[in-house]
Amino acid sequence: MDLEQKKQNETLLVIDSLSTYFHSNGDEVEAVKGVSLELRRGETLALVGESGSGKTVIALSVMQLLPYPRAYHPGGSIRFGDSELIGANRSLLTKVRGDRIGMIFQEPMTSLNPLHTVEKQIGEVLIVHKGLTRSQARERSLELLRKVRIRDPEKRLASYPHQLSGGQRQRVMIAMALANDPDILIADEPTTSLDVTIQAQILGLLKTLQQEMGMAVLLITHDLGIVEKVSDHVAVMQGGEIVEQGATRELLAAPQHSYTRLLLEAEPKGKPVPGAADAPEVISCENLRVWFPVKRGLMRRTVDHIKAVDGISLRLQAGHTLGVVGESGSGKTTLALALLHLTQSEGVVLFDGIDISSHNAASLKQLRRRMQVVFQDPYGSLSPRLSIREIVEEGLVAHNIGNEQEREQRVIDILAEVGIDPDSRDRYPHEFSGGQRQRIAIARAIIMQPHLVIFDEPTSALDRSVQAQIIDLLRDLQQKHNLAYIFISHDLKVVRALSDNLIVMQDGKTLEQGRSEEIFEKPQHPYTKRLIKAAFNLEADALEDS
Repeated sequence: MDLEQKKQNETLLVIDSLSTYFHSNGDEVEAVKGVSLELRRGETLALVGESGSGKTVIALSVMQLLPYPRAYHPGGSIRFGDSELIGANRSLLTKVRGDRIGMIFQEPMTSLNPLHTVEKQIGEVLIVHKGLTRSQARERSLELLRKVRIRDPEKRLASYPHQLSGGQRQRVMIAMALANDPDILIADEPTTSLDVTIQAQILGLLKTLQQEMGMAVLLITHDLGIVEKVSDHVAVMQGGEIVEQGATRELLAAPQHSYTRLLLEAEPKGKPVPGAADAPEVISCENLRVWFPVKRGLMRRTVDHIKAVDGISLRLQAGHTLGVVGESGSGKTTLALALLHLTQSEGVVLFDGIDISSHNAASLKQLRRRMQVVFQDPYGSLSPRLSIREIVEEGLVAHNIGNEQEREQRVIDILAEVGIDPDSRDRYPHEFSGGQRQRIAIARAIIMQPHLVIFDEPTSALDRSVQAQIIDLLRDLQQKHNLAYIFISHDLKVVRALSDNLIVMQDGKTLEQGRSEEIFEKPQHPYTKRLIKAAFNLEADALEDS
């Protein structure tokens, strides 16, 4: 075997019988239980499992980024090359982190410093690890931005994270992780919050860069669709243990463990609840526009407009669900804000037969009881300072509905309805899982007995199995309360399972609108075909023929 072949077969990372414990409120929690893994140069190992299975704890253990001494390893070994990382000194860890092992985190908006430009953040990695001058770091940063396919890299160097799209921020994170040509790249849920087309681009980019640089990749994900596309080997985790591992193709074709089979089957299923054709109209709009002025010059004159929503018309009846799909920046959320009269807009919006376009906040207060929103991030949308009872009853208090005893009973009833133990109502959000938090957010909306609920990416941060549970819950609630839903998402599998009508948006405009099944079966617009192809992993010809 020649030197190049030996290098390709080189084992870079060996995790042997790793255990990780956390001290928590006087108790010890065993997060990782005797895990053993190997990662070779040039291969992609996928670590798969639901939230809480221990995937990210393993990644942070490799990087020695856990909150020691609250976290500790009672047994096991993590060897990178000839070096033991558990208990390693700061000098070795500084050399390994960001230099020999790079890491991409799940949420780039919280991983990037909001106060620093892209140039400063990438440059810092190069200056610390490579000792480059600022001018050298700038040139290398430009080279990296080109490598990760960011358009207009010179302009983007001066940008702050909030000025970038989700896909651009993730590409910047990849550029930072690759800055020093690492041997191993750890990618922790790198595409969870991205649109399906951007997700495909990022995964393709990672694969190309891996081949060019000969890296090993440790991919952490809960999405077996991604695993199938990009990994060579897969290890399935449950409750801190590896329950099954092997070559990706063989394992996914014939899974042996019941939990692996459960993950494979955990796709959004079923069809929307059919609403009555003669149901009353809940909300409609005609030629709705939200244009943001672009001002320049000393006098700050308006020279152009950003057309976030540009001439949208729709109608939605009770008991029906309207899906709104499109990539980030297409205008989906702005459309929702305009329909709720939470941003300035032009055009007519009718809610329960009332034109709310010209109403002020005070006159809309009573109407707002009947229009509710569930947001994307169950971690950020619930106040950490309020108990679950206080969060769920907040709207009742604001609208002076019922006395204290009556509100308490309504909270108990609605928590039971959404699948949360009412006895836990005096606990706080951090004591619940992501899926449970989203159920609590849904309870907060439904307790107001609304006519309309707008869901803005409510399942994108959740595991597939939890997504399926939330979809089933939403169907049940819709049928029971005859609710009208507007469901905003970039996940077309979820939209298909829940929505009977669909709007496809791009650049603020409607590209396609109609019955969901008709659009999914025979999309007319090339953009819609591209979205469906990316979401369902279809061949282009399968849609072109339609």
